[in-house]
Amino acid sequence: MRYTVDITIALPRDKVIEKMDKPENLKHWQKGLTNYELLEGTPGQEGAKMKLEYQMGKRDMTLIETILKREFPKEFHATYDTKGVHNIQKNYFEELDETTTKWISESEFQFSGLGMKLMGWLMPGAFKKQSKKYMEDFKNFAEKGTSVAKITETNN
Repeated sequence: MRYTVDITIALPRDKVIEKMDKPENLKHWQKGLTNYELLEGTPGQEGAKMKLEYQMGKRDMTLIETILKREFPKEFHATYDTKGVHNIQKNYFEELDETTTKWISESEFQFSGLGMKLMGWLMPGAFKKQSKKYMEDFKNFAEKGTSVAKITETNN
């Protein structure tokens, strides 16, 4: 399954990258993130692997991020692996003008196991919707300082 989503952010590209390139900012725009840990390599650099732990409702999920390409400010590519799912994500950052950046994210999901293949086939819109939600949450964090971590903490 493949799809592309994009969003326009009212910030210069260097500011967008500055906020995106800090692991400590992930919790502010990736709702449910409870922990991250460097497994190998240099943080944020090609070849680095990081474990990302999420709590989504009553479900815990662990992803392993592997950075494939890091050519900031123009692009950032990584894979995300969890049981039954291999996600290849290619992110591009276009400078529309001095104060506006377009973030384009191309996602490819490869499923293994009958359950995940079925979910990908029956609910492809759910994956795209989640990707778009993360982008909207990043936009709100980058532009206004709105953090989903604060929302999560108040709702508990």
